[in-house]
This record gives sequence, structure tokens and C-alpha cells, in this order.
Amino acid sequence: MARYIDEILQPGERVLYSTNAHWIFYVPAILAWIVALALFVASRQMIDIYSVMILCLFGSGLVALAALFWTLKGWFHRFTTETDVTNLRVVHKTGFIKRRTFEMALDKVESVDVNQSILGRILNYGDVTINGVGEGRETIRTIASPLAFRSSITTR
Repeated sequence: MARYIDEILQPGERVLYSTNAHWIFYVPAILAWIVALALFVASRQMIDIYSVMILCLFGSGLVALAALFWTLKGWFHRFTTETDVTNLRVVHKTGFIKRRTFEMALDKVESVDVNQSILGRILNYGDVTINGVGEGRETIRTIASPLAFRSSITTR
């Protein structure tokens, strides 16, 4: 499956920078996998108490199903999100069947704001708001390397 940006490039247009949704979307899945593993290990320790062992195994399976769901949800979000800067415009696409795109010509960009939490600064993710001249405002949430993304837009 081709990337969205490759399908819409104009003649003479080239991609200068690409980024994606940050891996922080996997945190709920990671925590759930840890809980599922802990419950499974606890069930192996409770061989003498059959009812507690069954309860731990059931809980482990239930949490593992939730973890699998969150893993697939995070992967699908990252797979269907593209954020690129070309020599002519900024392009952001989300969604697979229901697609939402945002494009703004670089010469229409008035300012680019980056919002990072403390954890975002440590793990290098954040929200980027692009303000356009007469074209409104668009916020791209939880992208990796937001400062490098901003620099690729503002450097000409």
C-alpha cells in the first residue's frame, strides 16, 4: 500500500520531512500486557489454591484480550497517520476508510506553535499547531519530534 504523500505529490515537489504519531499510543497496551503477565505468573504460584489460580488465569486472559485490542488500536492509528512537509506544503492525513486530510501551502503558514508536556519533552512528542494566513488553524496531536517538524516548516 503506497503512502498517501506519494500519491499526491505534484511535479517538482519533494518530501523534506516525514513524521508519525508517537509510540506513546502503545502505553495502555504495554501496561495491560504487564498486568496480564503478572496475573499469569501469580496463577502459577497459586497451584495449592485452585479457585484463586482459576481467577488469576481468567483475569490474565481478560486483560490480555484488552491488551491485544489496545495494541492493534495503537498500531492502526500509527499505520493510518501520515504527517509530511514538502518543499511546497504541509500535509497531514489520518484515517483509513474515513480519511481526514489537512494541507497548507508553506507560503500561507503564519506561525507554528509546539506544545509539549514534561513527559512529552522527555520522550520527544507533542502537539503542533499550524496557523495559516486566511486559512485557519490546525492542530496535529501527539506527533514524534515536534521541534524538528516545526523547524522543517519554518526553515526555507
